[in-house]
Amino acid sequence: MRARVAGTTGALAVVLTAGIGSATAAGKNAAAPTAKTVPLAEVNDPAKAHAQAEANGPAKANAHPQANAQGKANAQAKPNAHPQANTQVKANDPAKPNTPGELTLPAPTGYYQVGTVDLHLVDPHRADPWLPGSRPRELMVSMWYPATHTARYPAAPWIQPAAAAHLLAAMQVPPNTVTLPTTAGHTGAPVDPKAGKLPVVLYSPGRGSDRATSTALVEDLASRGYLVVTIDDTHEDSEVQFPGGRVETSTMPPGTPATHVFAVRVADTRFVIDQLAAIAHGHNPDVDHARLPQGLSHAIDMDRIGMFGASLGGGTVPAAMQADSRIRAGADLDGQFFGPEITRDLNRPFLLLSSQHHNRNDDGSWATFWKHLHGERYDLQLRGAEHLSFLDWEAFFHEAPGPFKQTPASLVQTLGTLAPDRAIEIQRVYLAAFFDKQLRHQHSPLLDGPSHHYPEVAFVR
Repeated sequence: MRARVAGTTGALAVVLTAGIGSATAAGKNAAAPTAKTVPLAEVNDPAKAHAQAEANGPAKANAHPQANAQGKANAQAKPNAHPQANTQVKANDPAKPNTPGELTLPAPTGYYQVGTVDLHLVDPHRADPWLPGSRPRELMVSMWYPATHTARYPAAPWIQPAAAAHLLAAMQVPPNTVTLPTTAGHTGAPVDPKAGKLPVVLYSPGRGSDRATSTALVEDLASRGYLVVTIDDTHEDSEVQFPGGRVETSTMPPGTPATHVFAVRVADTRFVIDQLAAIAHGHNPDVDHARLPQGLSHAIDMDRIGMFGASLGGGTVPAAMQADSRIRAGADLDGQFFGPEITRDLNRPFLLLSSQHHNRNDDGSWATFWKHLHGERYDLQLRGAEHLSFLDWEAFFHEAPGPFKQTPASLVQTLGTLAPDRAIEIQRVYLAAFFDKQLRHQHSPLLDGPSHHYPEVAFVR
């Protein structure tokens, strides 16, 4: 058993999965592992973390992206700060230095400004699997896209206020010690027509996380001309805020097999793709009739769809691709696989991007999946990164270690030794290179082999 932080909302759940350390064990246990959680305080207490590691094997934490060197140069594009529990939103002042506990996200590096809109979707044909009775499945998703006239539209918060209060309380962050950021996305801004038809990329978050937790990667892809759709997993996530301030919390039974979780996420993903098709045909699937951004329906390219996820979200991608042929390319950021999908041949491109102690040589699920990939395939390892390096916590924990109960030693254990700015920059450029090649047919030499610009990236052979 190996402890891995698979989600950071709620109690920053540590998922204990069978067989991560041993390829043989992973292959044998890939069918139906279950998950347990450990409170955030234990994760961030070095003594308790050491005891946990002794009991469960080498500890790994989720990954999270960080500030980009190019983003720092773009001070004018830096998102506002958005306060969390019991504070008010601050105006963005690029000339003003950060105050203690004020969290930031790196500015996107693409050509376009970014817009965003939240959609409330309900599937009347499917009951919510995590609730008793016949309540229909409802989801919150966010759409991120290249936008124009953004100065006329407010910057979106990293997470909605009521959900934010739940998040920080569950993470045991003392009140008024951190200010969560706003994003580079401007709510409801028109789609930039200069971007043309937009390839679609879906995002699935880690276990217990929500759709906000890889915003640094998501909004960067949007700035490069993609429509990125982030999907919350209602009643699996620790908190999901719906219109009117209603917050739904986790009701998923403890010990639920990962294969069951994947099945629900796959059904959600297929439903969301169907709703994108409806928008592309001029319909508005939002149950509250929220206004869609101008130009959105004509911008969606349903013939170019990709998907990526972090941790358990990355593990979801193969199952979604097997179930829905509309997903033409997939990427997994350090997530283990479970279930029969990894033993079925897949002839579409796939990217595996792992932390420094994880690849197909020590994860049997990755080794099995690799053998069944018959499209273009990449197994890249980010040296100096840990499991949490692929989520926004990389930035936040470094910026406010005290409120998040991080010490210098625990930061290394949780996020690795790679500088946050560098970790995010590398993830951004390689993720974009992969989807540019597969969805836009734009070749990048980064995928040909090791690069002297990014020596931290190893090609696993």
